[in-house]
Amino acid sequence: MPASSDSFVRRVRANLDALPDTERKLADFVLEFPGELAGYAGNELAELAGVSPSTVSRFIRRIGYENYEEARRHVREEKQSGSPLFQSSVAERKRGDRVAMHAGASAANLASTFERLADPQMAAIVKAIIAADQVLIFGSRSSHGFAVYLRWQIIQVVPRVTAIPGAGETLGEHLAGIGERDCVIVFGMRRQTRQLGAVLEAASKARAKIVFVSDHSSPDYASATWSLQCDCRGTGPLDNHVAVMALCDLLATMVIDASGAAGHKRLAEIEQLHEDLDEL
Repeated sequence: MPASSDSFVRRVRANLDALPDTERKLADFVLEFPGELAGYAGNELAELAGVSPSTVSRFIRRIGYENYEEARRHVREEKQSGSPLFQSSVAERKRGDRVAMHAGASAANLASTFERLADPQMAAIVKAIIAADQVLIFGSRSSHGFAVYLRWQIIQVVPRVTAIPGAGETLGEHLAGIGERDCVIVFGMRRQTRQLGAVLEAASKARAKIVFVSDHSSPDYASATWSLQCDCRGTGPLDNHVAVMALCDLLATMVIDASGAAGHKRLAEIEQLHEDLDEL
């Protein structure tokens, strides 16, 4: 049961894994447009989300509210706080210039994501990456691209970093030797494969450091050493991943800056080999 002090969005995310299909459909809708509860009655919200009014009632009780009006008051209070999570609406998608809307959504996602980041937290993650015996980075489906990109960037100064699994490889080949001196970075944007849970479970069991990057539609992972949540709300059917890529850039930049003499020596050797091999 969520704590009474939890935000509306946190209450929803805490229950995602346990929701029946119809309630999960409603959860996906309210996570995309949490502010809609402030302005609509329960039956109106049900129509917008494409579910029944009874589904709305069951869902509201499941996430810890006595009734819909209590949930709506809570959302109204959070909306008045100015949080960008509660500012977008279904109606906004039906009007306005698409370029400006997309730019606005990207800026809002970036701002709200980085507002939750703190220098001490990021410094601790960077220290764990540099000190690790090996860094394993996992992401499936759309998250696979983030794993490959981050690996491509930090391998310039961190030699033992792998995006898993590679072509023709299995997860078991990488997870078999994982230990507590390793760092596992997992990108868990919504609609992941079952491999996500296997990687997190193996890393947790081995007591490796876990960096879990998720979005507003994905459940938290309690055993993660660090959890970083990115806002990915789009103006259409696709998620907007500007904040995820910006987070990758931040991590890579901080890792390179903190890698010290050893990292910069490796970077210089790579650049020299590029020149010797006429690779670029």
